Amino acid sequence: MPSLKDLKNRIGSVKNTRKITKAMQMVAAAKLRRAQEAAEAARPYADRMAAVMAGLTANAAGSESAPRLLAGTGSDQKHLLIVMTAERGLAGGFNSSIVKLARQHAETLRGQGKDVTMLTVGKKGREQLKRDFGDVFVNHVDLSEVKRVGYENARGIADEVLDRFEAGEFDVATIFYNRFESVISQIPTARQVIPAEAPQADAADASALYDYEPGEEAILADLLPRSVATQIFAALLENAASEQGARMSAMDNATRNAGEMIDKLTTEYNRTRQAAITKELIEIISGAEAL
Repeated sequence: MPSLKDLKNRIGSVKNTRKITKAMQMVAAAKLRRAQEAAEAARPYADRMAAVMAGLTANAAGSESAPRLLAGTGSDQKHLLIVMTAERGLAGGFNSSIVKLARQHAETLRGQGKDVTMLTVGKKGREQLKRDFGDVFVNHVDLSEVKRVGYENARGIADEVLDRFEAGEFDVATIFYNRFESVISQIPTARQVIPAEAPQADAADASALYDYEPGEEAILADLLPRSVATQIFAALLENAASEQGARMSAMDNATRNAGEMIDKLTTEYNRTRQAAITKELIEIISGAEAL
């Protein structure tokens, strides 16, 4: 049975832990508000960009002179997986859910005989994937010094991806991230960014009302790289909001668990203390009777 001193030390230690988790929960809540606002503000722009791209690609997809970012290389043998996770842990299943989806996708592609390479964004994803896929890592993007994700961060990632595509290093690129739904719900998402995915029928039909100058193909040559950067930027923003939501939820659970543990330890402490007092009284009474 633990001594009173040991129980007292454990209670003090858990109380200190609860203070830390509570503080982290409050910090995550403050960061979540800003990150959620940024992610939600970017969605209309990303959706509108997708609608414009859908219309342009619907008209240009069948052309022999369509840009490679739209038409592809003519093969889907080589795949680049861009896995976006956080730089820090203590966020529940946020990182592991993204890694799980990316791992399943990679294993499926390998089972089909495809070549898989990975570009990781965020330390936690790289750490989890290193054992099984370390030999196919092509690069890692460190955002640990970035306080707030900006478009320039997405542009840097997009430039590297586009350079690797032009160099013939892959045929298909897919990004993996968590889409923010709520504090308790983040959805692991995979989105193909190269080549551009085929548009939905309603989006393609809506674009038929417009004429483009100097022409769809010329506009696509400029918009397609921007579209890649926009999708990566939107994914980074969704990830930032999802990370803070997951951390807030995880720290709330940790704080609650710490409180329950303190209650249990306090009860055990009181019982042990009462037993020690009772034992001392019995010894005193027994000694008095012996006299």
